[in-house]
Amino acid sequence: MTTTMQDLEIVLAHHPGTLAALGRALGEAGVSLEGGGVFATGSTAVAHYLVLDGPAARDAVEHAGLGPACLHDVVMLRLDQETPGQLGTVAALLADAGVNVEAQYSDHAGNLVLVVDPAHHAACAEVARAWGERQVAARP
Repeated sequence: MTTTMQDLEIVLAHHPGTLAALGRALGEAGVSLEGGGVFATGSTAVAHYLVLDGPAARDAVEHAGLGPACLHDVVMLRLDQETPGQLGTVAALLADAGVNVEAQYSDHAGNLVLVVDPAHHAACAEVARAWGERQVAARP
């Protein structure tokens, strides 16, 4: 299933207080985080958060001086949390479709969130659609 939510990507300085500043800026703008995380890589950290109002989130981050922020459309699908290997199966289907995943995380409802190159978005959405149909057909 596709969604109107967007992924907010920010490259942050990796030092104490940066995550707090990000959280404050988004909170003060009324932006709720629906999933995501932040990962340190040397002197920087890359944050990917799922948001309902992408433009407001981007504006809040940039207004706070935390650096440029990018918005990405996302594709979401549901994995069966009780079945091991689901991520590997979906990732193989994406690879077979020529989709390279830029970021992957879960939202607060347990859905898989995928960020892909815009050129691969339609192929990713098709894999997600087919996956959803496959999951429905497999239910007893």
